[in-house]
Amino acid sequence: MQPEVGPGPESALRFPFPTPPAAGQVLQVAEGILWLRIPLPYQLDHVNVWLIRDGAGWAVIDTGIQTPEAISAWEVLFAGPLRGFLLTRVIVTHYHPDHIGLAGWLCRRFNAPLLTSLSSYMASRATSVARDEGAVTRYFDFYQCHGMTAETAGVVAIMGQDYLRHVAPLPDTFQRLLMPDLLEIGSRSFRVLSCDGHAPEQILLYCDEEKLLFAADQVLEKITPNVSVSSEERDCDPLGHFLRSLRFLRAQIPDDVLVLPGHRRPFYGLHRRCAEFEAHHEERCDRIRRACARRPHSVDELVPLLFERALDPHQMGFAFTETLSHVNRLIRRGEIVSRTEGRRILHVPGPAARPTAG
Repeated sequence: MQPEVGPGPESALRFPFPTPPAAGQVLQVAEGILWLRIPLPYQLDHVNVWLIRDGAGWAVIDTGIQTPEAISAWEVLFAGPLRGFLLTRVIVTHYHPDHIGLAGWLCRRFNAPLLTSLSSYMASRATSVARDEGAVTRYFDFYQCHGMTAETAGVVAIMGQDYLRHVAPLPDTFQRLLMPDLLEIGSRSFRVLSCDGHAPEQILLYCDEEKLLFAADQVLEKITPNVSVSSEERDCDPLGHFLRSLRFLRAQIPDDVLVLPGHRRPFYGLHRRCAEFEAHHEERCDRIRRACARRPHSVDELVPLLFERALDPHQMGFAFTETLSHVNRLIRRGEIVSRTEGRRILHVPGPAARPTAG
């Protein structure tokens, strides 16, 4: 995930739990619902993990990444506030390593079933078996054709190969979560929702009776979830999927729910946050549209327009593919088109281009 400052003021949201749980601690956010954090080795340095009382045990939502530090964090919890806890089910919202990385480890430790979407399970399994030298070459060519230098493309392409180090082997079987199923966890009933854009078929759980939304990475405070184009699906429109999912949430879920996200703090203000995301991404599309009206641009040349700070290789990979998601959205809308010059793909105004000022 590429952290970005969100477009709206933080004061627009309400935070019933302003201080997150410290390392090795848990925080109760409702009767039978616990919040804990597992460390990440990135600028966004944590992932939220949620425990829901499930009969004599607890269902866990998301798991953290497979690193020695994350495993150590779990061991501290199991020796401390979670001593004697039985995990009954391991629920994974999507296939990104910070959410699914230790799912297999926890499933084996507690002999617990894995529950997730078909897309999450199959994407993780496919990624785990597909990493090879050919994949590095495909990524390298993908980045280069959109204007990235050979040196940078080589670093970013190789960086994309470390998925296996961060995801423990998954169980051979899983239970599929599919919208609009109902999932019973202890005394609570949850509607299974799925949203796209950040990850295929990302799972959200909504308890209507208590107005609780486990929102995964779809809606976060202060930062926007990364919305990226993959090299395997380079002409896709994940930003369009993401914006459609936001409209779905605003139509289906009331505004007064407590949002329990995959990162940062729980909050109230779902509809406002969704609207802020929509405005934020439209403004970024406008930047790209105006730039391409002045002269042809590659994706690599457009990245600094959306990401003004210096980026390390890890951040560059996310920034590059998120910039391409905005380009693809504008192509779908007919506002820009692509043309090839030599080995580079450049973008110029399309038949539906809007007038630009200045």
